[in-house]
Amino acid sequence: MPTRRQFLAGSAAALAVAAIPGVPVSAAPRAAGRAPNIVLVLADDLGYGELGAYGQEKIRTPRIDALAAEGLRFTQAYSPGPVCAPSRCSLLTGLHSGHATVWQNPAVGVPLLGSGDITFAEVLHARGYRTGCFGKWGFGPEATNSHSHPNRRGFEEFYGYIDHGHAHQYYPSYLWHNGEKKQIPENVNNAKKVYATDLIEQRALDFVGAHADEPFLLFLTPTLPHAPSDSPDANQYASEPWSGAVKGHAAQVSRLDTLVGKVVDKLKALGIEQDTLVLVTSDNGPHEEGGFDPRAVKANGPLRGYKRNLYEGGVRVPLVAWQPGTVQPGTSTRPTPLIDLLPTFAELSAAPAPKDIDGISVAPLLGGASAPAHPHLYWTRLDQYANTLANTEDGGRGTRLAESVRKDNLKAVRFAPGTQRVAADSQWHVELYDLATDPGEENDIAAANPQKTADLTALMRSSWSDTYPRAPYGVRLEVPGVVVRGEKITAKAVLTNVSASAWSNPRARLTVPDGWQARATTAETAAQLAAGASFTVTWEVTPPAGAAVGTAFTLRADASATHQGADVRFNGRGTVELFASLPQAPTADTYLSDLTWLSAANAWGPVERDASNGKQAAGDGTPISIKGERHTKGLGVHAPSDIAFHLGGRVKRVTAKVGIDDFSRKQSSTAGGTRARVVGDGLVLFDSGALTAANASKPVDVDVTGVRLLRLVVVDNNADGTLDHTSWGSAMARV
Repeated sequence: MPTRRQFLAGSAAALAVAAIPGVPVSAAPRAAGRAPNIVLVLADDLGYGELGAYGQEKIRTPRIDALAAEGLRFTQAYSPGPVCAPSRCSLLTGLHSGHATVWQNPAVGVPLLGSGDITFAEVLHARGYRTGCFGKWGFGPEATNSHSHPNRRGFEEFYGYIDHGHAHQYYPSYLWHNGEKKQIPENVNNAKKVYATDLIEQRALDFVGAHADEPFLLFLTPTLPHAPSDSPDANQYASEPWSGAVKGHAAQVSRLDTLVGKVVDKLKALGIEQDTLVLVTSDNGPHEEGGFDPRAVKANGPLRGYKRNLYEGGVRVPLVAWQPGTVQPGTSTRPTPLIDLLPTFAELSAAPAPKDIDGISVAPLLGGASAPAHPHLYWTRLDQYANTLANTEDGGRGTRLAESVRKDNLKAVRFAPGTQRVAADSQWHVELYDLATDPGEENDIAAANPQKTADLTALMRSSWSDTYPRAPYGVRLEVPGVVVRGEKITAKAVLTNVSASAWSNPRARLTVPDGWQARATTAETAAQLAAGASFTVTWEVTPPAGAAVGTAFTLRADASATHQGADVRFNGRGTVELFASLPQAPTADTYLSDLTWLSAANAWGPVERDASNGKQAAGDGTPISIKGERHTKGLGVHAPSDIAFHLGGRVKRVTAKVGIDDFSRKQSSTAGGTRARVVGDGLVLFDSGALTAANASKPVDVDVTGVRLLRLVVVDNNADGTLDHTSWGSAMARV
């Protein structure tokens, strides 16, 4: 299983792509040997009933309706979750919410995408697809060295919002382009001059134009029609007897329709529409935020529930597939969760998909054949917010843990007594519905069907896994996080065959920084790699004696093989930091303030061990106190601050409390603003979110298994260094 420090990405070089197996010649007008381009448009909070093709009568969506008429319209497609981040994680990784990494919208302590999460972008990139994501990413943090960053999850190009909260702004003062924050000066100081959707649209169209001659994946994720109901085109619905929020929301849906139409027009102008599969869907049901009332436009159609509900209205979404000459026009009633997209894309591109996913390919369905059905579908929900309509549908249980399962036409929804999964089944409230006769989930038949209710309850219980270890995918590179200049280290690349058939000609090469020496100590090529097996190559690597200490260097392993006659390529990266010498790693549970640090940078004054008064020499002053809670051990810093420790791969967890301490808080409860991060071997493992003197300290509990170099980083979060004194209270390295 890959560690959190490793990530996978396909080669950026375009590869020759094999013909698509199983697609009839008559249905494949694309150039011989060309895999289909894939355009996936993911709307944000678009309800099942908000498109004309799904019964909407007031909001105009002619371009998407035309695609639905010319393509395949799914009437029982499902988002993997009723809120944004869990749904998008499952969509990207092909795992239902009982197995996926992200099970809540971003919050402190909630996992984000990790090194073991393989996205459909990584799968397609391994086959030479050019990959781009434009719009809302939504996992955060806004740190380029995070596992969750789209560039580390298989997307060569990203433009848009990284952070979940930032994506709530339609007129932002900046957007991200890969690792660079691009300012939008016209929108500074809450000015509303440049609509972000316009910028995202142009970047997406440019991406299509730049890669028209090679297979590409365009993941287009506008924030439309998420709250607030900001739209420069709301006047088109001025005559409707709606509130301003409803008019703005309707205009947002129509703007989404225009966006889809412009992408289709671009494909046609380039003559590649028959080479391109276009999919349009949503991440969950309709919202009720920012003054928008989904009942005004029947946003959930005939279904019960809204965003955050596990009833059909919260998770059943529109899904339209269009590709002239390939996708057979019609309607599909197959219950189809969006986790099916990853294996579908893999089959269409002849790419090896991870074996341990929950999705099932629907590639045959696109051509008019049938696709295997799921034994059951599963959802879980735990969210800290409970909007009025959704909470009413949940019987006032909107902030409780809930889960749901559909098996054939029977669907069970159940609510825990609180937010924990440990409660006995008898303490949960369970409902049962027959979707064949009651798609609106009006008649609870649980009491009349105790055995079926018990069976589905057991199925829900078994569908959740507290941990879900993943099989390795592609190549991973293992290197020490810290090295001493002039001393040899070992770099190891492991290429794993995840497919059901053998790969031929596996090979791996290592690229090191200029001036470094690398010598292979095992063979770099082999004749064959059996299904499920791994191919390992090791190198002896020596950094030059004169290399600059305190500098981070990147090593890269490039691996390739032949899968079913098609080339697949992967690369793995590892970051090492060079030092003149290393202190001993901890051998027992140790307070970090008692360890010798490798380096300590602080904006103002010394880093203080076990003190937080902000002006005395290190080790002096009063014990650390954060909002009245005293910590006799800890580190007091002033942002920006960066403290590095050598863990040597011996520590399992790091725990602490972090916050703006009482030294700053007593002087002002509003001035300070920082953000704390735990960084392991160059990658962000924990992000506190905004820290202020007014909010409580944030708990830190981070798995650092295998990490050699640990950094405690505090950044200025409000561009004002005043009273930014922050403390890591009771910071402990647990061996």
